[in-house]
Amino acid sequence: MSKEDNFINTLFEKTEENKETEAVKPQTTEIVQMPMKSIVPNFKNPYKCREEDMKPLEDSIRENGIIQPLMVRKDDKADVYEIISGHRRFLAATRLEMTEVPVVVLSISKEEADIILVDSNLHREHILPSEKAFAYKMKMDALKKQGKRTDLTSDPVGPKLSADEISETDSASQVKRYIRLAKLIPKLLSMVDENKISFSVGVELSYLNKTEQTDLFKFIEKELCTPSLAQAQKLKKLSQEGTLNSEEISSIMKQPKPNQIVTVKIPEDKISKYMKSNATVKEKEDFLAKAVEYYGKHLLRQKDRGAR
Repeated sequence: MSKEDNFINTLFEKTEENKETEAVKPQTTEIVQMPMKSIVPNFKNPYKCREEDMKPLEDSIRENGIIQPLMVRKDDKADVYEIISGHRRFLAATRLEMTEVPVVVLSISKEEADIILVDSNLHREHILPSEKAFAYKMKMDALKKQGKRTDLTSDPVGPKLSADEISETDSASQVKRYIRLAKLIPKLLSMVDENKISFSVGVELSYLNKTEQTDLFKFIEKELCTPSLAQAQKLKKLSQEGTLNSEEISSIMKQPKPNQIVTVKIPEDKISKYMKSNATVKEKEDFLAKAVEYYGKHLLRQKDRGAR
């Protein structure tokens, strides 16, 4: 088990004394006007600025200005201020060629800022799987850097963490599954976002290494088909055994999916008069298979005679 997976497992061991989330709450402070050139986005921000959200926001800012100030913090290494909350407002202000925006400057650490960034956006109505994946991972990494306990065998460096510290809506197991998605290559992760690959399938494929994932995507792109959950689990098993390659990927992906197998139903009274009364289901299936084969050969003979 990797160090990250071990930390994730530890993260969700609940304790009675640690039921409340420790997410940082921004303090109330002075609103100031800050030059746009002094502000930079958090380049690891997991949330995307969707174009359909930007137009109404730009119209509102054009008419009313920025009502809710951005939250920023002083960068640890450069003479700029990093956005904690307000990335969409900052983008809209950039497009509107504003020279300054209202901000609240918080004196907090980078880890505390990342936690606020994640928590302040999880309430959105539409969040893509990739956004949750990297948001939960960002918060997990921030908590880890704060010196929280990361294993259960050594002396603790801090209290155990509870699932509530990562998400108030998703269960511990679901959060772990989202974090797994962050291991997908971008092209496969985009397919999960677009519902071309289901969430469960994406989680299974996250256990493939980057080369295996790339080979799989090439097959998907060429053959225009996606793996079922059963196929994804087979791919994961072979990957963990170290035997997965492009040939195995092709072989597994070409196997028919359950919903692709056509089932034909024939009323029993239509064949019962040609069979013994106590025939088993297997005997009936064999009889029908032979009958279809025989009739198929009959049609071919007729076709050959007509061609002469």
